Amino acid sequence: MLNYKIYSQQHKEWVVLVHGAGGSSTIWFKQIRAYRKHFNVLVVDLRGHGDCMITNSPTKYTLELVSQDILDVLDSLKIEKAHFVGISLGTMLIRQLAETNPERFHTMLLAGAVIRITPRLHFLLGIANTFKKMIPFMWLYKIFAWILMPRKTHESSRHLFIQEAKKIKNREFLRWLTLTGGVAKYLVKINEKDTKIPSLYIMGDEDYVFLEPVKRLVKEQPSSKLVILKDSGHVCNVDQAVEFNEVSLQFLCNALK
Repeated sequence: MLNYKIYSQQHKEWVVLVHGAGGSSTIWFKQIRAYRKHFNVLVVDLRGHGDCMITNSPTKYTLELVSQDILDVLDSLKIEKAHFVGISLGTMLIRQLAETNPERFHTMLLAGAVIRITPRLHFLLGIANTFKKMIPFMWLYKIFAWILMPRKTHESSRHLFIQEAKKIKNREFLRWLTLTGGVAKYLVKINEKDTKIPSLYIMGDEDYVFLEPVKRLVKEQPSSKLVILKDSGHVCNVDQAVEFNEVSLQFLCNALK
């Protein structure tokens, strides 16, 4: 089972926090204190990330496999329904869970959402797959981090992700790289559907790779809303933590009413 931590168990409802590729549950350190005042908070470390010690991993990962890992934790804790909050690749896993298990959702909050493999991202993944056996994966990860989070205002989030990525083993990096490289058509398919689950997208105005597809999607889905944070990049929960917490808690707490 995934490594997980629980913060507060005195509230009625749960919030489940899902990090992105190369990160860990520590990416939420600026949210946990604020969230636990209103919700029971569950954070997980995905396979091969943080303190997760799953050893019986297959050669290739799928969205179904790694999203089921999250449900396994909820089932073990007897959490029937929750609010799901994700960042980056974590939003892909949450969207997969919404597709297969919508009854487990109160709401979903997708930050730095990856809803399309954009041409720019497709190009980057192609380069990574070409050179993945030739150069150390940390070189590739640092290049990705600088491309996705290039500005001075992204420095904290970029540094955090690079530091956390150092804990990942090379074989784990290759498994996750294979997953992200093979889901382009599937992402289009599932994101064209309106889940009817109340959904909030929070994006940075400097998230050059992923923002535009989210803008288009929200226009077509009445159950979805979009908030764009100024002076923020892909990892907007770190870049603009105070504003992120205000916006996200307003959404989550309104769902309680």
